Amino acid sequence: MNTTSKMTNYRWVICSLLFFATTVNYMDRQVLSLTWKDFIAPEFHWTDSDYGTITSLFSLFYSVGQLFAGRFIDWMGTKKGYLWAIGIWSAGACLHAFCGWGTELVLGVDDASALVGLKAGSALAVTAATVSVYFFVAARLVLAAGEAGNFPAAVKVTAEYFPKKDRGFATSLFNSGASIGALLAPLTIPTLAKYFQSIGVGNGWEVSFIIIGALGFVWMGFWVFIYDKPSQSKHVNAAELAYINSDVDDDEDDEKEETNEPKEEKQLGILKAFHYKQTWAFALGKFMTDGVWWFFLFWIPAYVSDVYHLPSSDPKAQLLIFVLYAIVMLSIIGGYLPTYFVNKRKMEPYAGRMKALLIFAFIPLLALFAQPLGTYSYWYPIILIGLACAAHQAWSANLYSTIGDMFPKSTIGTIAGIGGMAGGLGSVFINKGSGMLFDYSVGTATRAPLHILTFDGKPAGYFLVFCFCAVAYLIAWGGMKLLVPKYKKVKL
Repeated sequence: MNTTSKMTNYRWVICSLLFFATTVNYMDRQVLSLTWKDFIAPEFHWTDSDYGTITSLFSLFYSVGQLFAGRFIDWMGTKKGYLWAIGIWSAGACLHAFCGWGTELVLGVDDASALVGLKAGSALAVTAATVSVYFFVAARLVLAAGEAGNFPAAVKVTAEYFPKKDRGFATSLFNSGASIGALLAPLTIPTLAKYFQSIGVGNGWEVSFIIIGALGFVWMGFWVFIYDKPSQSKHVNAAELAYINSDVDDDEDDEKEETNEPKEEKQLGILKAFHYKQTWAFALGKFMTDGVWWFFLFWIPAYVSDVYHLPSSDPKAQLLIFVLYAIVMLSIIGGYLPTYFVNKRKMEPYAGRMKALLIFAFIPLLALFAQPLGTYSYWYPIILIGLACAAHQAWSANLYSTIGDMFPKSTIGTIAGIGGMAGGLGSVFINKGSGMLFDYSVGTATRAPLHILTFDGKPAGYFLVFCFCAVAYLIAWGGMKLLVPKYKKVKL
């Protein structure tokens, strides 16, 4: 190990790798949301409910995967565990490209144009929708199994490489990869799909899945050569290692990295983890709020198309979604807020984090005005939802950091996995419920469209979901405060 007196800053190189992994993670899951409405749905005759089924089952698979992925990361270690996770989800992303081929094979049709030409509502069109949904659900299962490992692994790496006072900021930096992924996706994915559709390569969307999915395999090559634990890395000198461990207290359960032979870590089983209120507090925060982010991630392209009649390949739609996620980048500032409370206001980390979380919980209330103001211009909901999403990302980064505040490092992956499972379950309800609500809201020949205040049809449905998204964070914060009113570290 390099022992020069000037402190190295290799932890930020590791943080950048986490950032790029999270960027790829979110681009992979965005391909479907940016292609289904205008490319995939016409081919397979999907309804909003069909799409809601796929996204909700993805959330379910992801939530269950998070439960076991966290434990897997703790057992396998961050280096090998992360490699397995991103390898599986990249393969799952590429598998989506073959769903059309599988559907054609089952139905005995020649190509995508034959599927598009099926009469809407016919028995064969219904069969095409059903079969294709099954294939996409299978591909999403593989994608979810791998993506479930990203945040447990990234949070564990952050705890290994950063002292507590810096973890909120470091987490917000790598977590901003979600915003960058969502930012790049609308500029690249519909364009790729449109281009390959125009030159006759399938229906265009297939190649988008393959190109974006392949990025994960590139990342794996960098991870193999760049990552090692701080105490084992030749790029981390004694000064940086001392800084990383600057807040290690006398808790015998903390991982000691001052030597190359750390003492054996105590593990926390999944069932035993539920004995602690701290686990329930984190899980509640994730359950109430993760679904909000996933709703915006999965449905905003459809919202722009449904309400403002702008398909995802339209430059105006691409600009709207780009601006939305550009606003989300403000979340990086939110990641610094707890650091300010700890360093400048001398608050202990958990108290500073909870104060920051309360501030972030008020900002999504702006979503209450998104649909009413949207009647004047589509820019109003884009800006307000962008601010709500920025608040979510700042909330999420600091919520993850509460694990390191309250639990030993050896258990962080497990607790992150439990919270991820809770967040995924929350997303199941909001995504499936939204799809059913939107189909219901348009009405039928015998039933009038949904009417809420001055909104009719799908705008009324979106208004109801936006209202829930607006208040979810305050409900979550109140529940967390009731469960863990003051800082209390878990001792194994």
